[in-house]
Amino acid sequence: MAARLFVRRRDGRVEVRLNDDGRAFVRALFAEVVAAERDPNHVWRGGLLPPIDPSRDEDDPLTALQRQQQIATNAELALMTIDDQFLNEPEAWVWLSTLQVALRATALTHGLLDDERLAGAEPAIVEQVHGMQQLLFELADCL
Repeated sequence: MAARLFVRRRDGRVEVRLNDDGRAFVRALFAEVVAAERDPNHVWRGGLLPPIDPSRDEDDPLTALQRQQQIATNAELALMTIDDQFLNEPEAWVWLSTLQVALRATALTHGLLDDERLAGAEPAIVEQVHGMQQLLFELADCL
């Protein structure tokens, strides 16, 4: 059986058992989310901020601004805690939400909206998506 990447400890913290390559992979994802939030021309920008629908209350400009700030704050906190061996509960949730944002942005950027398109994608993209999915499943299982 493969070693678990995230383990819930008795004290409530989440132990991060990523090797150097795993941390580098996650660091790059978190850095891309932060970069996409700051750069309006970033390729992931559309994945972070869906189109505005004026008929929905959540697309009120003030709500959208609050949502943007929350994404940036989560991504920045995730990036700041990338080298930590243990995460507290809120930090673990921040990792989870930032990884979800990265997966969504990757899928939208590469048009991976169904299994057939994913199967036909470049092997490097498929490997990246599967890596993000594994991290998300294991972290969610731990929370």
